[in-house]
Order: sequence, then C-alpha cells, then structure tokens
Amino acid sequence: MDANETRTRLQELLRAAGLTPLDDETAGRFGNYLSLFLRWRRRLNLSGVRDEEGILSRHFIESIAVARALPPGIRTLLDFGSGAGLPGIPIALCQPEIAVTLAESQGKKAAFLQEAVRVLGIHAKVHAGRAETLAGDFDCVILRAVDKMPKAVAAAVPRVAPEGWLALMTTTGELEGLRRAAGTEFSWPTVKQLPSGAHRIVAWGSRRLRPRIYGI
Repeated sequence: MDANETRTRLQELLRAAGLTPLDDETAGRFGNYLSLFLRWRRRLNLSGVRDEEGILSRHFIESIAVARALPPGIRTLLDFGSGAGLPGIPIALCQPEIAVTLAESQGKKAAFLQEAVRVLGIHAKVHAGRAETLAGDFDCVILRAVDKMPKAVAAAVPRVAPEGWLALMTTTGELEGLRRAAGTEFSWPTVKQLPSGAHRIVAWGSRRLRPRIYGI
C-alpha cells in the first residue's frame, strides 16, 4: 500500500470496528508508523503478524481502541515491554497530552522505538532497559503480549501510582490468572472487548489507596 491507500484502509477498518475515524493528520502519522514498521521488520522480528492488513487490523485498530478507552485524568503512561511500540505509540499519537514512556529491554527493538519517536515526533521517551529499573511511578501502566505475562504483571505493580491504573491487554481465558498476579490492591471495574477478536479484551485495574496508619 502507498501512503494514501494505508490512510484510507485504516479509516475503513476503524469504521468497520464501530470506531470514529482519525483526523487526516493523525491517520497520516499512522501511515508513517506502518512504513517504518515494515522497513525495520525486514531485519528485526517486531511482530508475528507479517502482512500490512494484519498489522493494521490486529495491532493498530486494537491499540487505537485502547487509547480511546483510557480512564480520564491520566498524565503519564508506561508501556511495559513495549516491543514494536504497541500500544504505547498509538496512545501517544491519539492522546498527545499524555507523556508516554516506552520500556523495552531488547536493544534492537529499543533502537526501533527511538527511531519511531524521532520520525513521528510524538510526546514519548524510550527506556532502553528493563521496566523494573525505572524510578518513580505512572498514572497508568499497560501491558500487551509481554513474555511470561503473569511475572511481568507482578513486576509492573510497583510502577503504578496510588489510585493509578494497571491495564492488561489479554484474553478472557488468561485474565483471572493475571488478576491474581497483580495482587489484592486492585479492583477491576471495567473489562472491554477489543475489536481484534472475540476473546481479546482490555481490563482496567484501579489501585486502591493503602489505608493510612496513624501513630507510627
């Protein structure tokens, strides 16, 4: 696909998924992201999805849906184990007011993310290392298709701010195990089906404030 075909096809897929199309500028930036994705894919395994249509329909549409479903008030977001930048880069494109951190420990993938941030001009930074080594916390930490997902969820919990959100892009069959891995500090008020498949969901875990202990 050329740039115009990519933009047109992305808008068609959004409409088919019941989602509002993007403005022309943002759709064009997604086209640039796809072009960069395809160029780097020749030398780096960014995704098991190989064809352009699959990248648009599985990766981009799913990530755009999540970007639009973010709870209000999020100012900082960590994409834990970002890989090819999904969903962090689409979130940065759709929600430019959010400061996104893309954490990726594999050096070549982190280099791709650095190039994507530069080319797309998004409000994001890349942490080229394990997300667990980051200092501070985030209003939202999101995980999608991370290796050893239950272990990764447990490692992500300390990066979630008090009253922050832990977002899990997963399947209905895996959700309960991931909730257990997150521990008892989270309530799970919202689970949304994703447009990429009948069993694909995003679950939002809200971190409760720990009770204050007086006299200590």
